[in-house]
Order: sequence, then structure tokens, then C-alpha cells
Amino acid sequence: RGDGHLIDCALWYCYLRGSTRLAEALSHDEYLELLNNYFADTAGAGMEHGGDVLLFIGDAVFAIFPIDGEMRPKIDMARAGLGAARDAIGQLAKRNQATAGRGIPAVDFGISLHYSQVTYGNNGTDRRLNFSVIGPAGNKVVRPEGFCKSLRVPVIASAKFKEICGQPLVHLGRHEAAGIKGGLEA
Repeated sequence: RGDGHLIDCALWYCYLRGSTRLAEALSHDEYLELLNNYFADTAGAGMEHGGDVLLFIGDAVFAIFPIDGEMRPKIDMARAGLGAARDAIGQLAKRNQATAGRGIPAVDFGISLHYSQVTYGNNGTDRRLNFSVIGPAGNKVVRPEGFCKSLRVPVIASAKFKEICGQPLVHLGRHEAAGIKGGLEA
């Protein structure tokens, strides 16, 4: 318990919008099907691009793209995270189109990307452990996802992520974020 080591990684967080509305609009079985399809499309995209899905948090997916020297360099892992985001958007757009005629509400979500060093390991109690990453980077990937809705964009990348990505990404400015002194540059 409490074992962990420092790693560099690209962090990937995806959050389903309107989950309560969807749960109330659909039957129990329809909602579970929608949720499982959402996870298949989002977490599936992350895994297809070499990410490790660490947690399903209610209706959210938390994954990392670990950096390992020459085998998994920073730029490749950042691009893998970005590719996973793009694929998740495409998969859910196709699924929304396919289910529109069945009266099932469209799925909407936001994805945030960040790069940082984290502690990778387990923590918890002597009866229940969780294997994940810990450190300030968790907040720095979760908080910006909330800006997706207000800025009307499906994906937000932190300034640190943009630095290593090597692809032109739109600058979205600095935003106040709970628990993060000085806000976040996206």
C-alpha cells in the first residue's frame, strides 16, 4: 500500500454531459447500453492509441499515455492522446447519428488533455487499493474539461500539453480553475 514511482505522461480525461438528464429520459436498460457504448467509444479510443485507462469515475474516463524514453517519447504520447480524443469524437458522432432515429438523446462530452509528472502506483486502505496516478496533475486535467462546455469546444489541451504535442492547436486563453493558483492556460 502506498507504493508508487514518478513517471511522465500525457493525461486524458473525458466526461459525459447531461448524464442525469439521459438517465431520466431513458429506461434503465437503455441508459446502461448508452453508458457502455460511450465507454466503448471513449475508453476504447484511448486504449487503441496506447493509453492505459486507469479509472471509470461514474460517467467519466481517466487515462494516461505513459512516456518511456525512446519507446514512447513525449511527442508520440501527446499525439496518441490527441488522436484518441479525435477518434472518440468521431465514434460518438457516428453512434449519435445511428441512434437518432430511435429517439435516444445524443451523447455530448468534453475531453481535456494535460502533460505532467505524476506518482504512479497504488493507494487506499489495507482492505481496498486503487491503482492510479496522484498529484496536482489530476486537477490540472479534470478542471479544464469543464471549460469545454462554456467555450463550446469538444477538447481542451493545457499549455503544457501543447508544448510537447508538436501540432498547431488553438489558444483558448487563461481560465480560473478551482484549486489551481493562477488558473490554467488552454
